[in-house]
Amino acid sequence: MTRSSLEATAAFYNTSPMTRLFRWGLGASQRLWPALAVRAAYRLFGTPLPPRWLARRRAWPTDWTITAWPFETASITLYTRPVAPHGPVVLLVHGWGGHAGQMLALADSLQAQGLRAVILEMPAHGRSAGPTSNLPQFARAITYAAARLQQQGFSVDAVVAHSLGANAAAFAASRGLALRKLVLLAPPASPYEYTRLFAQVFGLSERTRAAVQKRLEAREGILMPQFEPKVVGPRISQATLVVHDRRDSINHFADGVAFSEAIASARLLATQDLGHRRILKDPEVLRQITEFVT
Repeated sequence: MTRSSLEATAAFYNTSPMTRLFRWGLGASQRLWPALAVRAAYRLFGTPLPPRWLARRRAWPTDWTITAWPFETASITLYTRPVAPHGPVVLLVHGWGGHAGQMLALADSLQAQGLRAVILEMPAHGRSAGPTSNLPQFARAITYAAARLQQQGFSVDAVVAHSLGANAAAFAASRGLALRKLVLLAPPASPYEYTRLFAQVFGLSERTRAAVQKRLEAREGILMPQFEPKVVGPRISQATLVVHDRRDSINHFADGVAFSEAIASARLLATQDLGHRRILKDPEVLRQITEFVT
């Protein structure tokens, strides 16, 4: 049976042996010192788990070049192969708690068709510096990376992004990111829903959850509903492919449907029994994505 979103989110965070301690500490501080609970929950909410040092240990193919760019108070990491120097670039973006290695199969598929795949690793993920990140920062990082690549003489033709990275890419496209094609892989439709699941996993009250969201919005200068399909969709003019599995237990299939219906030029590719991450390696999905952006 397919796990519920709560079960999937709990399993994701329970990869850390510190989760139970965090839950106990947050529960105690909510009762004794609510303001401290909000600050601690805000920090934990922005911390990708498993920690980024786990991804740093991953072996990386020697024919790739890895470059770190300073970004805000952290850094982003770009992975490139020495292919046609100024061929069209397809920017590949992982999701929350993900890493560049998850996009390798897609990069291989794109390069086989003569495209230059550039994988972007977000702050606080993989080899990139920074202790925390969030959805608004993901969107800014995509916009910044595309602009820097264009400044260096590359044509950024498309963005292919997974999960929270897809939500960020859709927002960036709606704010004027110059692209020809956009591919959203298993995008989440509601940032609020994720904060609600996070609160349930760590035993946070609705009052604490709402305060964490308000703190994030105030610090980032944007309200979370502005990332939802009904807001970003009508502002996206690029040809868009949305790929979502019917049994995705992290971001519901309905989330992908919402994006495909909100974007006038979107087409939905519905898969079956691939879940949330196997769509990144499935040969048929890779073929259709490559065909779409070529």
